[in-house]
Amino acid sequence: MKQNQNGFTLIELVMVIVILGVLAAVALPKFVDLKGDAQLASVQGVAGALSSASAINYGACMIANNTAGAKCVTVNKCSQAGALLQPALTLAATATKTAPYLSADTSSTTTNGGTASCTLNFSTDGTASAGSATYVVTSAGN
Repeated sequence: MKQNQNGFTLIELVMVIVILGVLAAVALPKFVDLKGDAQLASVQGVAGALSSASAINYGACMIANNTAGAKCVTVNKCSQAGALLQPALTLAATATKTAPYLSADTSSTTTNGGTASCTLNFSTDGTASAGSATYVVTSAGN
């Protein structure tokens, strides 16, 4: 008589467990430290928003003949670009664990259309920069 066997052998089960273990050991380190990458992407997004807001503000100031008011916000340095966002972002020059900070509060030229390159940093421990992104501030409303 012929016997039909159903199921997996012990060797097949052990091999599947070994393969899954190897895959987990290789893939796990890639997913463990995503916090730094996420923070860097966040700071790059904020820097892009600041640069865009500065350019839009400059355009609005040119339309409003550089008259400060509802459509034109005076911007002369890097830290003032935070006021262009909704809600406003306070850009400090000291490191914190919770918010991006400026390397230096660079002043742009006092003429309309003058630009300054600003560096926005983030810190994971409140002291040293863990990453940075740059944005351009266009002077407006002078």
